[in-house]
Amino acid sequence: MVKAKKNRKMARSRKGRPSSASRSAERPRPGRKVLVIGLDCADPDLIFRVLRDRLPNIKMMMEKGIFGNLRSVIPPITIPAWLCMATGRDPGALGLYGFRHRKGKSYDGYWIANSTTSNSPAVWDLVGRVGKRSTVIGFPPSFPPRPINGRMVSCFITPDASAEYTYPPELKEEVEALTGGYIFDITFRSDKKEDIRKELWEMTRTHLVTAEHLVKKKDWDLFWYVEIGTDRLHHAFWKYFDPRHAKYSPGHEYASVIPDYYRMLDDALGRILRALSDDTVVLVVSDHGAKPMEGVVAVNEWLINEGYLVLREPPAGPGTKLENADIDWERTRAWGWGGYYARIFFNVKGRESSGVIRPEDLEAEKAELRKRLEAMKGPDGGPLKTKVFVPEEIYDECKGDVPDLMVFFGDLAWRSAGTIGWGQTFLTDNDTGPDDAMHDWEGIIIAYDPRRKLGKRIDTASLLDITPTILGLMGVPRPKGLKGRPIKELMA
Repeated sequence: MVKAKKNRKMARSRKGRPSSASRSAERPRPGRKVLVIGLDCADPDLIFRVLRDRLPNIKMMMEKGIFGNLRSVIPPITIPAWLCMATGRDPGALGLYGFRHRKGKSYDGYWIANSTTSNSPAVWDLVGRVGKRSTVIGFPPSFPPRPINGRMVSCFITPDASAEYTYPPELKEEVEALTGGYIFDITFRSDKKEDIRKELWEMTRTHLVTAEHLVKKKDWDLFWYVEIGTDRLHHAFWKYFDPRHAKYSPGHEYASVIPDYYRMLDDALGRILRALSDDTVVLVVSDHGAKPMEGVVAVNEWLINEGYLVLREPPAGPGTKLENADIDWERTRAWGWGGYYARIFFNVKGRESSGVIRPEDLEAEKAELRKRLEAMKGPDGGPLKTKVFVPEEIYDECKGDVPDLMVFFGDLAWRSAGTIGWGQTFLTDNDTGPDDAMHDWEGIIIAYDPRRKLGKRIDTASLLDITPTILGLMGVPRPKGLKGRPIKELMA
């Protein structure tokens, strides 16, 4: 119990338009306008140290405002982290543990998160209840777009521009005319780096043109724009820029891609800043940080070697997906999913169709496998420093299709591969395509209030503090159930 409370404390630190009746029940109080620029995967060391002097607008905001690390949630993944930030609720409360989720207790079914997955009100819903208007662009997950008191352009999970991706629907025609064709995402796990670079710039151009137009030409009280391009940039080009990366090659032709991209964003930020009145507080935030990927742990290969996952026949070859393998479920005790972290599921009698673990033995099985995973040695024989979490220990509630264990190999330095047939536990390359970077626990926050000069670094803020902070700045009542608290340096 003591350990459970400790883990829960660690995790904490780090639908539609409301009815006219609900809006009239509360009156807006005097408050500031807030503009949020979200840079997916932006890393503190990269922004605050390595690129600081190349980004004049970000540097100015740091020197005149506050800045520091922003502790992410467990797991520090685009979905659910952004929605945690915008709701003030953790993944357990949202029932979101990643981009895809196990469907019930099936062995191979899954579902993909979207804007309808959670009913928890986002900050734009809360400010809309008191009559304040919001503009939201690219926020994950926001497809399909939901009615808000304002405007919305959906995110990277949008299938393509033929879908209805704006609210109100007529905004789509305006966006298409502005951009010549809005782009939601790119293929970034590829060896065609020049194609990625060109597509990344073009995608981001359509986002920036849209954001600058809506900032300048439309009315809003809250503006929240998330750029997914920074995440794609890191995963595709990190090894060319970071000397710490195992595959770093000095003087590579793509060494300038990361700083060039951030300079483009900084220039756009400068244009946006010049268009704002001094009653607007600007936040630049990220959902998590980034670090070089050291390698990949083939989690199911390891589970096979440890006797947890049993096959009837050897897999067809390297990279075989579990759904294509001949698994003996009557003898299998656990299996895993790949991704930036591993999700482990146990095969429990009465829960899974071919369960073998007695329900009364499940907690002991969790503890034993957790112990083995945390004791795992790396390929060099040294400790891998893997972190394993039991969801019930870190969240007050666990909604949705929750995994039994959440495993962060090498404290997020090693990716998880769910495929089998490799004949070894440790891989040098990602099994789903080239990937240079992993996520990290700390993202960024920069807060700039043109009416004040603060010039202060803070490193105590949590991603869950952002919604309470926005509500405090805007003078909007804070609902019950939010985990974070307003950042005090911005509340004076």
